[in-house]
Amino acid sequence: MKVVIFAGGLGTRISEETDIRPKPMVEIGGKPILWHIMKIYSHYGFNDFIICLGYKGYVIKEYFMNYFLHNSDITLDLKNNRTEVHGTNSEPFNVTLVETGYETKTAGRLKQVQKYVGDEDFMLTYGDGVCDVNLKDLLAYHKKHGKTATVTAIQMDARFGGMDLGQGSEVISFREKAKDESKWINGGFFVLKPDVFNYLEGNMTGMMWEDAPLEKLTADGQLAAYRHQGFWKCMDALRDKLELEELWKNNQAKWKQW
Repeated sequence: MKVVIFAGGLGTRISEETDIRPKPMVEIGGKPILWHIMKIYSHYGFNDFIICLGYKGYVIKEYFMNYFLHNSDITLDLKNNRTEVHGTNSEPFNVTLVETGYETKTAGRLKQVQKYVGDEDFMLTYGDGVCDVNLKDLLAYHKKHGKTATVTAIQMDARFGGMDLGQGSEVISFREKAKDESKWINGGFFVLKPDVFNYLEGNMTGMMWEDAPLEKLTADGQLAAYRHQGFWKCMDALRDKLELEELWKNNQAKWKQW
């Protein structure tokens, strides 16, 4: 089963990092977050990736073109222009890199990779989010309900703690930050049937996947939610990058299932 990853956005909310590279190439623990996402899928046996490029896509191309050397011990004979590779720790990834346009929105990017997806169900996610969702269970759920699309639904952690106050100035109870159990949001990690491309007809260049396509799927009763109550984190801003880095450094990276 193929895995499509959106990796072409500008990443303006984390411009401290994305002035020189696309957001999926921002590193956590010395590896691009894109690599972490691919490792999650690879852990469950999904190694066939289609990556939608846009902003600074050449950086991603160069990373994978030189991936073998990045992960090997080598000897360079500069005088005779020879290279000897002593070993490699490369993953079993099969990667298709697709130029989907600098300003193309996510629906347009997805439409452009249809020819690489083929006529089978496939997975789709964003190039800036990690989680510990069980992808085998997600896929089984998708096959069971039979709808066109499945989205992984997650509950966001509240940014602040809560307090219950009494009649006067006393605090009756204080609560640490917890999940907002009243709201479920799109956590990515989709499973899609090939007929999802029927919802991408016409010019999709300026259309977000999250707008008309998902809204139409919902209206047609063709979008199901897989509720994930475990770890999920999107690297939306610099503070998120620093939090992920801290989790990795302290061996608390729950998305690391490999």
